[in-house]
Amino acid sequence: MLSHYFPGTLLPAAFATCVLACTPLYAQAQTQAQAADPAPDTAAGPTWKLSGFGTLGVVHSNNREADFSSSILRASGAGVSGSWSPDVDSRLAAQLDVSQGAWSGVLQVISEQRLNGSYHPRVEWANIKYQMTPDLAVRVGRIALPVFLGAESRKVGYTIPWVRTPVEVYGALPISSSDGVDATWRWNAGAVRHATQVFSGSTDQDLGFGLQIDAENILGLSHSIDYGPLTVRLSAARARLNTDIAADLFAGLRMFGPQGQMLAERYAIVNKRVSMISAGASYDPGAWFVTAETGRTRTDSLLGGGTSVYVGAGWRQGAFTPYVGYAQIRADVATSDPGLSLQGLPPPVAAGAAQINGALNTLLATIPIQTTWSTGVRWDVATNVALKLQFESVRPRGGSRGTLINSTPAFRSDRTTNVTSIALDFVF
Repeated sequence: MLSHYFPGTLLPAAFATCVLACTPLYAQAQTQAQAADPAPDTAAGPTWKLSGFGTLGVVHSNNREADFSSSILRASGAGVSGSWSPDVDSRLAAQLDVSQGAWSGVLQVISEQRLNGSYHPRVEWANIKYQMTPDLAVRVGRIALPVFLGAESRKVGYTIPWVRTPVEVYGALPISSSDGVDATWRWNAGAVRHATQVFSGSTDQDLGFGLQIDAENILGLSHSIDYGPLTVRLSAARARLNTDIAADLFAGLRMFGPQGQMLAERYAIVNKRVSMISAGASYDPGAWFVTAETGRTRTDSLLGGGTSVYVGAGWRQGAFTPYVGYAQIRADVATSDPGLSLQGLPPPVAAGAAQINGALNTLLATIPIQTTWSTGVRWDVATNVALKLQFESVRPRGGSRGTLINSTPAFRSDRTTNVTSIALDFVF
């Protein structure tokens, strides 16, 4: 049985369940792989490969009025839910690849905490690829959304120097895959390698508690450039969003006539267009590296929009890599609204309207404004295993709760949250 102790707590049974859930998958896939692996003289058969990755992490936060989390799609984090938490970064995944000639396929299943608190495994990737020419490939199925520099590896902690991808940038798009089709054309211009990718699809995310968010008509373009130690990626995407989050609030607003209906139309996430652009670059000559990325999202709804940026650098000293980083996100829309006018309303009705205004502004305060300074060290303990220690100073600003979750009425912005993270990353 897998057990892993942290100060004052035991890694939740839910995560152990995730391991047990993935273990049969591993065993079954291994049996399939062995059965399907052809003898050396049977070259026509498919080639199977089983791999996986995971993170065992624990995070401490000194905030007692909100939780630090790596995603808004988590149920809890470190802070008000408990000063120590293993749920922020811990995950386990298994991946099965198969290829034969110009055809290949991949299935990736990930178990990490969901909004309902469970670690129920989710299919992250499930697609079939056809290599039409040496330079052109088409995929159909569930595919990673290629909108960030580390889009395909954002959940593989071992492949990144820090404990997690910066939440200020990557948190702007918590949904990491979509169901659809993409095409990638690889071409060269002298010593410069290019990859141009177009993608289209849709996705639905079960938020738990009877809530769901749907992204439809996703359409995007991504272009990657590699030149020696330099990697650059530029991306743009748009979609239509639908969700019943805060449906009761909007129903209440509509009861107040034209002004309430106008507010509901402005903020309800119903058939709302969302757009996103991002640009990232990494320079890694070997002994050191520098990475920077920026993104901008916009939607005319309760989700608002913002501009985010991060920059990080590290120095490799044998098995150790110390690093530093800075990240920031600012809102490009108002994070508060006067709401319903109370003038002329009877006292009981005015009291109800004031409560609705308060609820609206509580939700608008979730549009993040935040800065984070970080420093840490990565220790490559063994082949395919890395241990990381990271310290962060997180400061929500401007009345926003930043990227924190589960804030209490006592929460106050413009206060620093000190976060300590320990993570053991591995691939197999």
